[in-house]
Amino acid sequence: MSTLSSSHCSASYSSTSNARRQRSTKLSSIPKRFVPVKSARNSYQNVVLLQDGAVSSTMAPIENDSTLKKLKDGLLSATSSEECEDVVGFDGNDKNSTVSITVVGASGDLAKKKIFPALFALFYEDCLPEHFTVFGYARSKMTDAELRNMVSKTLTCRIDKRENCGEKMEQFLKRCFYHSGQYDSEDNFTELDKKLKEHEAGRVSNRLFYLSIPPNIFIDAVKCASLSASSANGWTRVIVEKPFGRDSESSAALTNGLKQYLAEDQIFRIDHYLGKELVENLSVLRFSNLIFEPLWSRQYIRNVQFIFSEDFGTEGRGGYFDNYGIIRDIMQNHLLQILALFAMETPVSLDAEDIRNEKVKVLRSMRPLQLEDVVIGQYKSHTKGGVTYPAYTDDKTVPKDSLTPTFAAAALFIDNARWDGVPFLMKAGKALHTKGAEIRVQFRHVPGNLYNRNFGTDLDRATNELVIRVQPDEAIYLKINNKVPGLGMRLDRSNLNLHYAARYSKEIPDAYERLLLDAIEGERRLFIRSDELDAAWALFTPLLKELEEKKIIPEYYPHGSRGPVGAHYLAARYNVRWGDLSIEQ
Repeated sequence: MSTLSSSHCSASYSSTSNARRQRSTKLSSIPKRFVPVKSARNSYQNVVLLQDGAVSSTMAPIENDSTLKKLKDGLLSATSSEECEDVVGFDGNDKNSTVSITVVGASGDLAKKKIFPALFALFYEDCLPEHFTVFGYARSKMTDAELRNMVSKTLTCRIDKRENCGEKMEQFLKRCFYHSGQYDSEDNFTELDKKLKEHEAGRVSNRLFYLSIPPNIFIDAVKCASLSASSANGWTRVIVEKPFGRDSESSAALTNGLKQYLAEDQIFRIDHYLGKELVENLSVLRFSNLIFEPLWSRQYIRNVQFIFSEDFGTEGRGGYFDNYGIIRDIMQNHLLQILALFAMETPVSLDAEDIRNEKVKVLRSMRPLQLEDVVIGQYKSHTKGGVTYPAYTDDKTVPKDSLTPTFAAAALFIDNARWDGVPFLMKAGKALHTKGAEIRVQFRHVPGNLYNRNFGTDLDRATNELVIRVQPDEAIYLKINNKVPGLGMRLDRSNLNLHYAARYSKEIPDAYERLLLDAIEGERRLFIRSDELDAAWALFTPLLKELEEKKIIPEYYPHGSRGPVGAHYLAARYNVRWGDLSIEQ
């Protein structure tokens, strides 16, 4: 496919023996990142976070500072130098191919804040092919130099690898170019095609188009790119950003429109939450640890919670948000995708299609949402500490009579043998008291628990809870009951904590880095298939139509609060308490 030039990847690829090539061929049916690599566990400290947040380290004494430095340097070099080799799935020795990445909508916020920085990060980590070009395409008039100046303001280097940062930026920016044109003009895309061919210099051309544009012009842009700027001798792929429609009908129309010009395996529907480290780790945690998989069912799990909260409002983006609302913006895609990964059966393999097949089965097993199982809210103005925070309708881009929800909570159910009767609770909102995203698994109580009298009637204090904190400050911790040291029999609840910042010195990559690299590789595991999308919309479309047709008034909650009271009543109906609102939190 494409070529690699990297200090991380090149040594492995350029010196690869025939025997090693044969060994990798046998594993080719599995995405390369899932092939086990040599453990470096002896290089790590054993870090234990205590209940009060203190860090306890248990490791052999280090004789002197130089030994410690060698240990740290060895750890960093081992983790970074092997990483791209484990990740990149294309042939690094192919000098005859190139990858051209065109960011359609290059002058927009998403491109500036996420896409270009992610591409630079991949370049900085030496994970991009040797021959690659980045083109910005938008309606704005701009020169190559102006694009480079705009992009340079958003580029940063890894915290743990700042050497040669400026030099790397210069090298990356030299590969960035710009072409101005209309999104519905085949002539403009033909001009882009000519520029791409100049940089491809007769090599096999592989082309990736990232549509960072409003969904109403997706099909026009895809039509022009497909007819006028497709690769003649390599692959052509298109990354499509959400929203993928507003309901089942508009989503199906969008899919049909895209498929007039693209095959399904050319369409990469991106949900950046699937690229987050802790979401990726979800299946590893479950399927690679014997202590969890036997418990992953209705027999041991009382409820599961998927919680998303932001501590800020729309802040000028209300015009876009008001057309979709929190259910379409967060629940129908981000949270539902995580739920499907969490609840799916063991796939046949780690192949993308096998994983997506299992996710579709989960979505098709779910009951369509009913109005009585949903609470919606909208934040209102609130004054705290002498500061007045605006209401949602104070946003100048939002209609004053808007009923669009900025908060929603829902109870969902999966009607299959594994999960029958287990409530899956979702909660998402803006302008709440905190910012974060997490998965909470609350287990059932111990039958005939000998220590019930020590907990009283508080069931939540007596049961275990597994928490996967997706962001910020990524962590996985398990709440257990233990005896407090002393002569009496007093029980306490403590955390067994894997805190990523304490355990791993390497900075966690941004989700867009992982997903862009996957698209270049052709790895579809973290992208959404059309039948997945259809099943997801089938769950939410009847509810969304009922909310809009009946003009359901949202429950108002103060900006910066914990959300509508109705969300607590919804959880209580299923004997559940929201885990993020407990006294311990």
